[in-house]
Amino acid sequence: MENDMRKRKVMLTVLGVVMACSLLGGCQSSNSEKNNGSGTAVSSEAETGSDADTGLSSKKEYSRDIFAMDTYMTLTAYGKNAQKAVDAGVEEIQRLDALLSTGNENSEIAQINKNHGGEMSEETAYMVERALDIYRSTGGAFDISIYPVMQLWGFTTGNFAVPSDTDLAAKLALVDAGKISVEKNADGKSVISMPEGMEIDLGGIAKGYTSGLVMEIFKEYGVKSAVINLGGNAQVLGSKTDGSAWKVGIQDPEDENGYLGGLSVTDEAVITSGGYERNFTDEATGITYHHIIDPKTGYSANNGLISVTIVSGDSTLADGLSTSLFVLGTDKAIAYAKEHCQEDNFGVLMETEDHKIYITDNLKDQFIDINGNTELNVIETK
Repeated sequence: MENDMRKRKVMLTVLGVVMACSLLGGCQSSNSEKNNGSGTAVSSEAETGSDADTGLSSKKEYSRDIFAMDTYMTLTAYGKNAQKAVDAGVEEIQRLDALLSTGNENSEIAQINKNHGGEMSEETAYMVERALDIYRSTGGAFDISIYPVMQLWGFTTGNFAVPSDTDLAAKLALVDAGKISVEKNADGKSVISMPEGMEIDLGGIAKGYTSGLVMEIFKEYGVKSAVINLGGNAQVLGSKTDGSAWKVGIQDPEDENGYLGGLSVTDEAVITSGGYERNFTDEATGITYHHIIDPKTGYSANNGLISVTIVSGDSTLADGLSTSLFVLGTDKAIAYAKEHCQEDNFGVLMETEDHKIYITDNLKDQFIDINGNTELNVIETK
């Protein structure tokens, strides 16, 4: 997940929250405590209501900003145990960051890449299995073995360069998650094996998995209302303290200060992928390349979509599908949504290059027309 390489999510702003949130810049409140160490952490706490309050009736709020997984994150919870829950969530994020970072040579993922496989922890095994499921379901549009190609383009370091055809072909030959094998050893541990030269990165699914895990931690502490932003991945627990649904704004891909629209959600993750936030323009040709790479071509996906949002109670699935459908492109993404939305329980909101907005029928009633004149093309799902 070096430098948020596999997929940089577009900004998602939770509307109507006490704090003004920008997911790349974190949140600020009137009471904040900043620690600008190696991992910048900003914690803020605002409390109203009595300590005896619990559940949705409580207005007691605790919020913390941290930097992990190469992006800024904000965790906010409400209720009697809000601070304990948020602090426990931060610890879990930091633990998973150390486990999964491709840039940390001591991480589990780095060791797997170095040794072409190895024994996996339960968390890593779960994410690999889910990633392979999405790989198969989308016909290879989501491929965790794309990492060598991402490195070649410089999206892992910021040292961008258009690779030669020869170099790209050599790295692309290493990309094929279908060649990854996962089996159980005698001790019941999951063991991954992959061809020499292949390297994996779980950055395209890890934040979704992490946000879901943090929500489970919140529940253990009795928290019934919470919202977390992990590098643009938004996930909410329950409803707001007043009992109303959370409102999440989706950034306009062509206007960083504007909104494509909003979504009213409860107990769901809202995860968006777009190629406009992490890209570079080649000075020689004037062509702009973005970080969402098509595993079949090795080039930036260019299939008619500029933004894909997935809404689901399964944040791991939402994370993987937001990239997958972007890579598939308009027609195949619509076909996939028609076939899988009802069965897998997710909704889709997409914008095309010609500014058509598509939304699945199971999500249209949650759409908020912020601009007042949005024309929706409804995808009828099975």
